[in-house]
Amino acid sequence: MTLLTGYVHSIETFGTVDGPGVRYVVFLQGCPMRCLYCHNPDTWDIGGGQPKTVAEIMEDYQKYRPFLANGGLTVTGGEPLVQMEFVLALFRAAAERGIHTCLDTSGVTFQPGNVALMERFDRLMEVTDLVMLDIKHIDPEKHLALTGKKQEPILEFARYVSAKPDTQLWIRHVVVPGWTDQPEFLERLGQFLATLPKVDALDLLLYHTMGREKYENLGINYPLEGVPAMEKEGAVRARNIVLQAYQKAKKTLA
Repeated sequence: MTLLTGYVHSIETFGTVDGPGVRYVVFLQGCPMRCLYCHNPDTWDIGGGQPKTVAEIMEDYQKYRPFLANGGLTVTGGEPLVQMEFVLALFRAAAERGIHTCLDTSGVTFQPGNVALMERFDRLMEVTDLVMLDIKHIDPEKHLALTGKKQEPILEFARYVSAKPDTQLWIRHVVVPGWTDQPEFLERLGQFLATLPKVDALDLLLYHTMGREKYENLGINYPLEGVPAMEKEGAVRARNIVLQAYQKAKKTLA
């Protein structure tokens, strides 16, 4: 087994919201995005975290495997694809053991014009059972303001994954009051999703303020100070708008 080393922020051994079933979740260090609603600013620094090898993580996974029979391994972050070679090596090791693999990503590192990088993406998809893609905002200008990064790589990555027959695609979208909850943007999100070959699930997540204390501890101003947490009813309403726009666009495209 490869001894390739990754830099790990933390590990959760009983994750229930990071893919199907009960999962072993590896939070990797490093992220190029600066999402205003990020609740893990302590994962931004690529130089932080604890070094761990693929072998060490696989050995630890085996301790919990009896409890993960209906789940598997999820790698998230930060942005896990900042450490793409490590994720590839880890997922290869998991695939060899029949472990379900899930990649939770923003897709921000995707570069369809980079031939060498695309070869690595193709190899990664061969051992990735599920991609959970977080589309931050459907409007390009709002996306840049919300994340500090351009939107197009994320949408291109969605198109890329949705065309992979052996990799499931789940779309995630955080509903933030005043930022992503407007009907216009939600409808546009649904219309975009309708253009994809497949979307296996849609999950609209509630914006919360539980990360504020981390900002205080790091001496960073909380960017969305004063923005209230999203109520469950708001997320349900938002999901209905996305789905209605999706279904309407699908009929138009058929």
